[in-house]
Amino acid sequence: MLKLRTLLFLTALMLPLRALADDAAKTGTLYKDPNCGCCQEYANYLRQNGYELSVVPTEDLGGLRHEHRVPEELAGCHMAVIDGYVVEGHVPVDMINRLLGERPAIKGISLPGMPMGSPGMSGKKSEPFTVLEIAAEKSDDAPRVYGVE
Repeated sequence: MLKLRTLLFLTALMLPLRALADDAAKTGTLYKDPNCGCCQEYANYLRQNGYELSVVPTEDLGGLRHEHRVPEELAGCHMAVIDGYVVEGHVPVDMINRLLGERPAIKGISLPGMPMGSPGMSGKKSEPFTVLEIAAEKSDDAPRVYGVE
């Protein structure tokens, strides 16, 4: 009976720590062109879904992408760094949540371009969004699909 009480007590102590870890994982920085409105809409979308973001306007997204080893073909409208992962473009929040939950050995994920109807973008979604992996190491292989939404 004492072991069960100890186990329950320790479990109760760990729950708030897990919640703090989850909150810490939902913080990051979004880098965007100073004149882009859809980037701000995307930041608002993430905030509405529980993310705490700093938004940094920059004229050097290309330099940041180079620094974070994001291939040109995976460039989106803006770049976020969330809990150590690069999130490139208008990636749906479910994919980011999956990334942070699974913690794969990749650099990040990308929804290249500016697909209509994606989070933060106007228009209607006309096809599924294919989110691609940003590999941890430079590769000549085609990017792998992380998920489709």
